[in-house]
Amino acid sequence: MKISALALAAVLLAPTAALAQTVADANPAHVKAGSFTVEPNHTRVLFSVSHMGFTTWYGNFTGVSGSLTLDPKAVAKTAFDIVIPANSVTTTNTKLDGELNSPEWFDTAKYPTIEFKSEKVVRTGKDTALVTGELTFHGVTKPETLHVSFNAAGVNPLSKQYTVGFNATGEIKRSDFNQTTYVPLIGDDVTLIISAAFVQ
Repeated sequence: MKISALALAAVLLAPTAALAQTVADANPAHVKAGSFTVEPNHTRVLFSVSHMGFTTWYGNFTGVSGSLTLDPKAVAKTAFDIVIPANSVTTTNTKLDGELNSPEWFDTAKYPTIEFKSEKVVRTGKDTALVTGELTFHGVTKPETLHVSFNAAGVNPLSKQYTVGFNATGEIKRSDFNQTTYVPLIGDDVTLIISAAFVQ
């Protein structure tokens, strides 16, 4: 009985053990070159803004799409775009989400997407780069800069797809995009955090 129980446990735990042993490769030199698309289920765009100086308010967007062209041997030639459905905004406050979709704020019926297109990539370290590009939001396009770091790459053990992951951060002023509602009561400076997965 004890032997049978141990054998059964080994069978049941085998998939879990296999997954635990699967580790994504954090060495950017090992990344496969090629064309990738955003994996939307595990890509998030977050933002934070001062709320009257008392707290920092957070929100996020989902359903992101986009593409990436990458060659680890020629990082400067890297190009990517990120397209965000503006009406996917969530803040854990349903009333506020509705307000952010309204003409007073994002006006998502008129401006349904937010998009960043890279124009220049400058490597700043083994796994970091400074990316400049054009951000289009609320009908306005402005140059912005993202600080990008490579997370890891490898075959996702669940989807079996070759995946590369990055984090990116940036700072924008919402007034640059005609978002002046309640400034300065609600902060003008917005911090962006993008955690993006791309699949080949």
